[in-house]
Amino acid sequence: MSDLSTPRADGFSMPPEWVPHQGCIMAWPTRHSFWAELFEQAKSDYAETARAIAAFEHVIMICCHDDARDVRDRCGSYVEVVEIEIDDSWTRDSGPIFVTNDRGELAVVNFEFNSWGGKYRPYDRDAALARAFADVFGVRCYDAPIVLEGGAFFVDGEGTLLTTELPILDPNRNPNLTKELFEVAASDYLGVEKVVWLTAYPDRDTDGHVDGIAQYVRPGTLLLLTPDDPQDENFTYATENVRRLTGATDAHDRPIEVLPFGVTGTGTAGSTAVGIAYLNCYLANSAVIVPMVGAPSDEEALGRLREVFPDRDVVGVPGATLSYGGGGPHCITQQIPIGTAKPSPLGVAETPL
Repeated sequence: MSDLSTPRADGFSMPPEWVPHQGCIMAWPTRHSFWAELFEQAKSDYAETARAIAAFEHVIMICCHDDARDVRDRCGSYVEVVEIEIDDSWTRDSGPIFVTNDRGELAVVNFEFNSWGGKYRPYDRDAALARAFADVFGVRCYDAPIVLEGGAFFVDGEGTLLTTELPILDPNRNPNLTKELFEVAASDYLGVEKVVWLTAYPDRDTDGHVDGIAQYVRPGTLLLLTPDDPQDENFTYATENVRRLTGATDAHDRPIEVLPFGVTGTGTAGSTAVGIAYLNCYLANSAVIVPMVGAPSDEEALGRLREVFPDRDVVGVPGATLSYGGGGPHCITQQIPIGTAKPSPLGVAETPL
């Protein structure tokens, strides 16, 4: 059963990633045809990432029934296994988005998902994942009327949303959507007041998600990829983003402080050369989980992130195979804010997830 109201009308909004979590959702690699000879490596790297996060917060690994034993064997007892049939393993984009209210209640927003504009099929089980998760845990679920992947935006928890243009306005995702209509939907379903628009390199899968080029540090302060190398594919886009952010303000009319992040790196996944998006990191409780490729740039990136997040442990995890797949630790995770489950209209007890 779907609510006919909206999260905003019911007093809900999306918290930022850096506030305390009660846990993290991941999904086990499933699409063998995509990973090919790297399938086993992908599972190993997902497991290592899950174990790293589990040192700081509870991890729920969603997997198909046939994979449950493999997940338990690789991830260990600190990772909870939840069996929900899925097509792919990019929970940030296909999974639930969590919103909370002033009473400490938690609800789910189910944005439409069509596999980044129909790039990989089938995707019907992933499109149903947010609602399936809400049903399993008895959480109220709001169905949003637009396609929106979680990696396409950040919120600061104080009314500001940061995104890039191509994934939002892609005609294969939202053929009739305009910036103005998106801003209305973002207000209704995420509780934001202002949208800041950036641009990004139109990559193979996401068409330029913001979580490859930026990460919020706190309200009003943004880490932004600004490659030192003018030959980097993101260099011209970064220059444009610096221009857009110069003089830009957030929902409270505060100037947005940009912290430049110039570190880039390359590695190999199997026989394939891959770049690494160090800013595609996950802010776990008291930690930053960062992709690494075994290059000298890894230590430079970790050092820069320790400067920016001095109160967090900065932890590296394998990133080359994730990059081959089209993402990083941020793409394969989704935080669950602290809160009690807001019951669905069918009625369940209010308990933590």
